[in-house]
Amino acid sequence: MQLAKVIGTVVASQKVESLVGLRFLVLQALDPNGKPGGGSVVAIDAVGAGVDEVVLYASGSSARQTQATDGRPCDAVVMAIVDNWEVGGKLKYQKGT
Repeated sequence: MQLAKVIGTVVASQKVESLVGLRFLVLQALDPNGKPGGGSVVAIDAVGAGVDEVVLYASGSSARQTQATDGRPCDAVVMAIVDNWEVGGKLKYQKGT
């Protein structure tokens, strides 16, 4: 799993049938201190995340192991909305602040 911030959405009016009804989010990877690092990725939203929220996402074969993505062609899935995290005993992020 990796940390990321939801920075946008993707709308695709034409897609394979198994993806109809799923929401796509644009994610920006974050480092352990909450700073943008690495690239961006489009992921299926399995938890109802919104723009500007910090999330955990999985990629690769792990992305197809949620109820929302089982048997569907995806390479990334948002699987948790982060409330807070600490590194070395120091609070690095808290939702809503």
